Amino acid sequence: MKKLFFAVLFVVATLNINAQSGSSDVLKEVKAGDILQIGRPDAPSFKHIDFPRANTIIKSGGIANYKKMEGVKVVVTDVKEKKDGTLQVKIKRTDGGRFFGIHSVVSADIKNALESGELSGI
Repeated sequence: MKKLFFAVLFVVATLNINAQSGSSDVLKEVKAGDILQIGRPDAPSFKHIDFPRANTIIKSGGIANYKKMEGVKVVVTDVKEKKDGTLQVKIKRTDGGRFFGIHSVVSADIKNALESGELSGI
């Protein structure tokens, strides 16, 4: 019985390791020119895409409507690895417009944004 238990435990551990290594490969494949789509955030606001706060948008003359950002297609313009090991990307809209009418490029933490659903691949 112990041998069967350890065999099942070994198989589950092996599958778990393979599943985790697959997700990190996707992050390494993100490069400049990739097209992504902005999704719905888990929280009421975006955490991993660095959109400006609502008061900053309004003071600059823009319209702070975060719901309009859902479904917008964006292109990755730059990928950088920060000192703490996170991948930071710069994204801009594919239609040439500006985010909220004021920002042409925003940055995002690609790993956390993909995991939370704020960004998704097309």
